[in-house]
Amino acid sequence: MGLLTIGAFARAARLSAKTLRRYDEQGLLCPVRVDPFTGYRYYDPVQLEHARLVAWLRRIGMPLARIRSVCALFAADPDAAARDIRAFWAQVEAETAARRDLADFLIDRLSDAAAGKDRPMRRLGAPLGLRYAALSDRGLVRDTNQDSVYAGPRLLAVADGYGGGGEQAGGAAIDALRPLESVTTESGELLNLLADAVRLAHRAVGALPESGTTLTALLWTGSRLGLVHIGDTRAYLLRGGRIFRITHDHTVVQAMVDDGSLTEEEAHSHPQRAMLLKSLDGAGSPAEPDLRLHDAEAGDRYLLCSDGLFTVVPEAELRRVAATVADPEDAARELIALANEAGGPDNVGCVVADVVEL
Repeated sequence: MGLLTIGAFARAARLSAKTLRRYDEQGLLCPVRVDPFTGYRYYDPVQLEHARLVAWLRRIGMPLARIRSVCALFAADPDAAARDIRAFWAQVEAETAARRDLADFLIDRLSDAAAGKDRPMRRLGAPLGLRYAALSDRGLVRDTNQDSVYAGPRLLAVADGYGGGGEQAGGAAIDALRPLESVTTESGELLNLLADAVRLAHRAVGALPESGTTLTALLWTGSRLGLVHIGDTRAYLLRGGRIFRITHDHTVVQAMVDDGSLTEEEAHSHPQRAMLLKSLDGAGSPAEPDLRLHDAEAGDRYLLCSDGLFTVVPEAELRRVAATVADPEDAARELIALANEAGGPDNVGCVVADVVEL
């Protein structure tokens, strides 16, 4: 069979010609020939499987840059492509589970309100608690340490300050969350408390001229963790031997990765990789943080860290240390040591916390 016109190929792939043109522009599926005079695109029938794969990956919500990576893997190693899709979907399920849990809570709460009931949250199984450690390090290049960390029985937090008052900014953001250690609340109110605390942190940082901070924190209820996140500090979850990033960077580079302008590999060396789209800087109205709930399971391990760690230590190494070093403080020390072995170009903040049965 010869080459297919874009219209014939679109019909065979059950896609529109407009979609195929967009895939071409994004580098996801390029025609094998473009007429130099008319600009008309021609495709090889063997590209049909590739076209369907791209369409299926788009339907499950995979970002464009990752689709490009999966397609490249599929051509060289279908098993590796399958593993990458499995890892992506595990992350989606983890995020969806948190939203589902909140939806279930709201349905129960509103149903009880309609029936005139005041039912407490149900807790199953053995009571759970946190075992934790928090460490920060100046690194080998910077003169000061602008990373702030905190770990307590209910609150875990890391903040990466910047500007002339960066160290104070990070500390002020965490200080705004500390009162939550002594507040008892239901899961449904947890996110409201965190949102209010972030507004207080924004105002506190505003007292420091030309300074700001990122903030990633988890607040424990006894069975769930409320997550608040703004900037490019990160939170990871190790569960069942696998590691999942549960935050999304608020950076120019991450936005470019999301829209397909950059690959993950290109993002690592991009000159604007540290440019933030959101942070706490006290200027104008506070940026909206990401807020969500996570169900906890005994054996879970959470890692919160600044970019001084994850930009120089590969995720595979983060997983290895998190999975093999039992004590949280020992794990945090080893992760910081790895960052310094990689040159220690930035401050490093690290919080490690285990969910354990009491």
